[in-house]
Amino acid sequence: MPVNPLNRREFVKKSAVTGAAVAVAGTAATTPARAADQHKKPAPKPKTWSFSILGTTDLHSHVFNWDYYSDKAYSDSKGNTYGIARIATLVKNIRAEKGEDRVLLVDAGDIIQGTSLASYYASVDPITGKDGKRGPKHPMAIAMNEMRYDAAALGNHEFNYGIEVVRTFEKQCHFPLLGANALDAKTLKPAFKPYTVKRIRVPGAPDIKVGILGLTNPGIALWDKDNVSGKMTFTGLVEQAKKYVPRLRALGCDVVFLTDHSGLDGSTSWGDELPYVENASNLVAEQVPGIDAILVGHTHTEVATYTVKNEETGKEVVLSEPYCYGYRLSVFDFELELEHGCWKVTSTTSTTINSNTVAEDPTITELLTADHNLVVKYVNTAIGTCTAAMSTAEACWKDVPAIDFIHQVQMDAVKSGLSTADAALPLISVAACFSRTAVIPAGDVTIRDVAGLYIYENTLYGKKLTGAQLKDYLEFAAKYYHQVPAGTKVDTSTLTNANSFWDYMYDTAAGVDYEIDIAAAEGSRIKNLTYNGTAVADDQVFVVAVNNYRANGGSGYPHIAAAETAYSSTNQVRDLMIAYATAKGTINPTAFAATNWKLTQDGTAVF
Repeated sequence: MPVNPLNRREFVKKSAVTGAAVAVAGTAATTPARAADQHKKPAPKPKTWSFSILGTTDLHSHVFNWDYYSDKAYSDSKGNTYGIARIATLVKNIRAEKGEDRVLLVDAGDIIQGTSLASYYASVDPITGKDGKRGPKHPMAIAMNEMRYDAAALGNHEFNYGIEVVRTFEKQCHFPLLGANALDAKTLKPAFKPYTVKRIRVPGAPDIKVGILGLTNPGIALWDKDNVSGKMTFTGLVEQAKKYVPRLRALGCDVVFLTDHSGLDGSTSWGDELPYVENASNLVAEQVPGIDAILVGHTHTEVATYTVKNEETGKEVVLSEPYCYGYRLSVFDFELELEHGCWKVTSTTSTTINSNTVAEDPTITELLTADHNLVVKYVNTAIGTCTAAMSTAEACWKDVPAIDFIHQVQMDAVKSGLSTADAALPLISVAACFSRTAVIPAGDVTIRDVAGLYIYENTLYGKKLTGAQLKDYLEFAAKYYHQVPAGTKVDTSTLTNANSFWDYMYDTAAGVDYEIDIAAAEGSRIKNLTYNGTAVADDQVFVVAVNNYRANGGSGYPHIAAAETAYSSTNQVRDLMIAYATAKGTINPTAFAATNWKLTQDGTAVF
């Protein structure tokens, strides 16, 4: 109760007298007891324990620090290295430092796609077997089993090669692949194990029970629609976490740890195509009580530590994302105290460790060097020649022959599979630059040259769009550029990637001519859109060659997901490009290169 300022002096005087009297009385009453207490043992200190969870994500089958596309060890200007072989060394070091029984190892998904090594064991010598023969063991399963992973979440790229491949990989792993929001389409029950419970042994005390819940990305339903439609469905992360976190607590878990193949900024790339958030880890932490920490994946960023306050309990939830490819390792440290026979978390922290601080683990090197060398030999197989070098160095702001090569292959493939009626429609292609460092050299062309230009396992569609829809599509693509007023010099280092629109999201078109006015506001940048020299009419119908990722709604482009399908194929675009080069023998850029789009500023060409 507050003290009235007018009576403060009287209140202090009375308090002092009363306190002195109580002190005297208390001393007289307790002196004998204190003498007896001198012979008692001091109260025991509370039992405490600590342990760590190590986390990787988006390894994308990077075993060694090797770039298959450039055929040499990877290096960059910052001195980074990558690969699970280096992560294995970090893990061994931490286990030696903290104790084998005090360390768990978890991954947040996207394991079996992303390098030529991954493609080889999915398509060339598939782990599912070929010609009636049993398939090999996936190098990532071998490495992760050797490293004794405790669990891994499913990533969206796990489904790129179909459900049979991911199921085979699952059987080869000595740890569970978790996906609480990956459901059987018919029963709506979990198609994969939702969670696992691990025990940390504590001498003279109860085990610490750690519940690990895995959540994957709802975008799988769009991006790999052809592989999962009618077989699996994918719900939101928040929705499933609300179901399973209480279940883990009810099972007696002292610590609840999530591994989410989902970013932490609450963003979504697919617009309103799905009712769920793509990057929802922060929302899970905020909206679902009972979580201690979250290993984040999917967005290929480094976040050493990030805290989110749960809106119901006020508890700070710790999140960390260790970049990708094995560049970094996340380390979560937990401190606990035994209270009335139950463990309580008293502290949770996280950080990331750079893999360039250690050498590759010799055991992983011994186990997988033969597989690696086999893939190196394969990707260096010559498939033809090229009359002139083609580079993507300027592809993000200029129409270059390297991207026209993709367009030509896509249009040839779609054209060959159209019905007679659809073959009469104008055919165009849309495609993105996936790498600014890809080169198809003059002279011999190898598989790795083509793989470096087209790094994803996309298949091909032909979709029908009207002229008005095509213009909307290209306007959406044009938001990739920052607005640069007329008369202002254009700096290519700051021109692109506006609106967090990354290179792989930016489509150019071939088969139509158009200008992108970067001086204009977003939504009104596409100028002089023509087909064969004539302005494109709003009701004119086109067949658009487009990869399955975009055709199913990837990156949120308008109209394309709902558009009528005129063609579809299970053949990968990259394989079609290899087949083109093999069949032609010689790639001649003059046969397909054409400057049909350009950047302008109020009508004046930029380059």
